[in-house]
Amino acid sequence: MPKLGGWEWVILIALVLLLFGAKRLPDAARGLGRSLRIFKSETKGLIDDAKSEAAEPTTPAAPPAAVEAPAPVATEAAAPQAAAAPERTES
Repeated sequence: MPKLGGWEWVILIALVLLLFGAKRLPDAARGLGRSLRIFKSETKGLIDDAKSEAAEPTTPAAPPAAVEAPAPVATEAAAPQAAAAPERTES
């Protein structure tokens, strides 16, 4: 990778200013800083999780106990509604 000298940096900064404008650069830098902060905290969390999993001994989980569902209760609301509606006849 080539090393950038003084004039190269000046040209690079001038191009960035021309492309993005001076008003949007602070917002872009703020957004980049937030993104890097979130990325750093997430990678740290992943590393911490990996360390805690490595420290805990692995034990096989017990199978869940079988739970019986209660028997359905018959109610009047479950009765068919067709008997309540009068029949229509076409004439």
